Amino acid sequence: MALTERSQTVIDAVKLHRPAARRRAGLFLAEGPNLVEAALRSGAVENVFATETALERFADLLADAPVRLVTERAAKALSDTVTPVGLVAQCRSVAATWTQIVADSPRFIVVAVDISEPGNAGTLIRVADAMGADAVVLAGNSVDPFNGKSLRASAGSIFNIPVVSEGDIAAIAGDLAALGAAVLATTLDGDLSLDEADSILAGPCAWIFGNEAHGLDDATAALATHRISIPMRGGAESLNLASAASICLYATARMHHRQ
Repeated sequence: MALTERSQTVIDAVKLHRPAARRRAGLFLAEGPNLVEAALRSGAVENVFATETALERFADLLADAPVRLVTERAAKALSDTVTPVGLVAQCRSVAATWTQIVADSPRFIVVAVDISEPGNAGTLIRVADAMGADAVVLAGNSVDPFNGKSLRASAGSIFNIPVVSEGDIAAIAGDLAALGAAVLATTLDGDLSLDEADSILAGPCAWIFGNEAHGLDDATAALATHRISIPMRGGAESLNLASAASICLYATARMHHRQ
């Protein structure tokens, strides 16, 4: 029998749309076939809620999955999209801790400070994963990376790379310095061009990216060991967060993989 929107199992899962409930339960929801596939591959799935239609449509994907059949109304309650496909995985938290990251002596870290847009957080996680970064840190008052929009923007990368939510950027910078990592900030008036930073990028390093609207504040930028500018040779005056991060992380990956 299909679970309805009044089922306690569904009611408890719907609560996971709220960040506080996710933190309390150590669970989150991943919606849609791409995220469900990535979640199943990672081993993080507790249940997959699926309608009869979704069960037929994604039969191969769900062949060995712990499926809970739900009604269309229940699927709508579980969804946070405009047009639900009736497929939602309830997953155990894959969040890492900063202590764990530091213990692994990372060589390539991405830190985002006060990121407010879930889509930007997810995109940054996706780019960091693609470029082989060791971890992503969402510092300050950044958005919850397990927000539905952030998860979708990550395109499943949330399951591939450690992601940490850690408030104290000064403490993070101190730990990175203790690891011998260069702390790099992108600024329009950087003292070093990205084109001239190869020797720095070849070693352990951490990029710090700021808020979408305001960038890094002066206090946070001062934590960097190097302020780096991205050369812009056309008419554009600036780059958005995702574009700047993609350029910087590619430049870093290029140097790391030369070794």
